[in-house]
Amino acid sequence: MDIPLLWGIITLLLTVAFVILVIWAWSGKPKKGFEEAANLPFADEAEQRNDETRPENKETKP
Repeated sequence: MDIPLLWGIITLLLTVAFVILVIWAWSGKPKKGFEEAANLPFADEAEQRNDETRPENKETKP
């Protein structure tokens, strides 16, 4: 087996893997996981707002 044939086989396998990955990503099956991951940057902000609105966390001014 010569090097150009090996490179061609590797290129073909990587292209097939890429196409499978694109089909999987656009299929809608992992949508819930993608939505959760998309909202992760906002999770800390939501927790902070919830903590600030809790009565036990509010400071009382005399």
